[in-house]
Amino acid sequence: MANFSKSNVPQFSVDVYQNEYLPEGGREVNAIATVTSTGGGTVGSAVSAPHLYSAGQTPDAAVAIMVDCSGSMDYPPTKMRGARDATSAAIDAVRDGVHFAVIGGTHVAKEVYPGDGRLAVADARTRGEAKQALRKLSAGGGTAIGTWLCLADRLLASADVSIRHGILLTDGRNEHESPGDLKAALDSCAGRFTCDARGVGTDWEVKEVTGIASALLGTADIVADPSGLSADFTQMMEAAMGKEVADVGLRLWTPMGVEIKFVKQVAPTVEELTDRRTEAGPRAGDYPTGSWGDESRDYHICVEVPNAELGQEMLAARVSLIVPQPDGSVQTLSQGLVRAVWTDDMAASTSINPQVAHYTGQAELAQVIQQGLDARKSGDVDGATAKLGRAVQLASASGNTDTAKLLSKVVDVVDAVAGTVRLKARVAEADEMTLETRSTKTVRVKK
Repeated sequence: MANFSKSNVPQFSVDVYQNEYLPEGGREVNAIATVTSTGGGTVGSAVSAPHLYSAGQTPDAAVAIMVDCSGSMDYPPTKMRGARDATSAAIDAVRDGVHFAVIGGTHVAKEVYPGDGRLAVADARTRGEAKQALRKLSAGGGTAIGTWLCLADRLLASADVSIRHGILLTDGRNEHESPGDLKAALDSCAGRFTCDARGVGTDWEVKEVTGIASALLGTADIVADPSGLSADFTQMMEAAMGKEVADVGLRLWTPMGVEIKFVKQVAPTVEELTDRRTEAGPRAGDYPTGSWGDESRDYHICVEVPNAELGQEMLAARVSLIVPQPDGSVQTLSQGLVRAVWTDDMAASTSINPQVAHYTGQAELAQVIQQGLDARKSGDVDGATAKLGRAVQLASASGNTDTAKLLSKVVDVVDAVAGTVRLKARVAEADEMTLETRSTKTVRVKK
């Protein structure tokens, strides 16, 4: 296993968990690749001393904060006030030397600070000026999120840095541009910066906010009560400040005759990556994973191998973590191997690897929650009951207590193990939206 090692930069490792044994005629190979980056020393310093870098270390990051200033942010007035306070708290968490900007979003995007198409460099003075500029934020106008993202992209691109990140807050639906306009903006920004998205209150569209975060490899969540925005924004900014390596790709090489069925992130959230492949030479393709600090993520890889005789074995896939270099080459951070071995030992070939089984269940959990909520919204009581009952059963079996608690606010649980539930007659809108927004969050496999 090759590890990437550099001062103040995390070291990467890839650990592959699978049952490599296939029965006669078996062709499907499943594996969980756990990718871990450690030793960057960024998480602790971001939390305990956000403005301090070690001697000689230059911040290599830029961040743009996009704040919804549409008319609906005035209802109730605490929403706009909470957004200003949250943005102020996020600015306080920006490290010295990091480039940053604040954008006010309505049916157009406006530069709140520093203005003139520039980014500010964070220090005590510029943080103070930015917080002063926030006082001018007021609600009025419509919502065209694509314009906010495009302005953020232009500003972030002006900085000669490797880590570019956005934080976006909205309280409403994207009603002043077409879905096609938003998709075009997301396509344009994808791969150029990552973005965390938050919906405040309950008047926004879950699929819009989660779609933005998914396309830009960030996180999505609901902040139902505006009073919770400051803590959430601070946490998001601290996490952004903890990123050390940008544009990490998961490269999958497969031998001749092997077909890739799917590639998906399964922890800490479920994220489909199969269609995001970019070709990288003969039989190799790259899947984007975004920026990394000190953290660990799990990926489910499923391939189909050619048929082989009993006793034969083959390399089914090679998993590599790579980063692009200025000269156009890539550097390999770490590698792991996926194997296939054909055997007539029934006990070996029918055993399901615990990690594969666990994450297969977590992916199904995310899917049945979405299907159940969609059925509930359309009035399909039987369908909603069946899907959400299955979700309760999966959450219980896997120990996903957070999701189980969210489900209990939408259904009355009669028997969690059997998945027997009844739909609640009345459900708070915030509870339903929270379940939908957080449906892709997973728990790690129990060791």
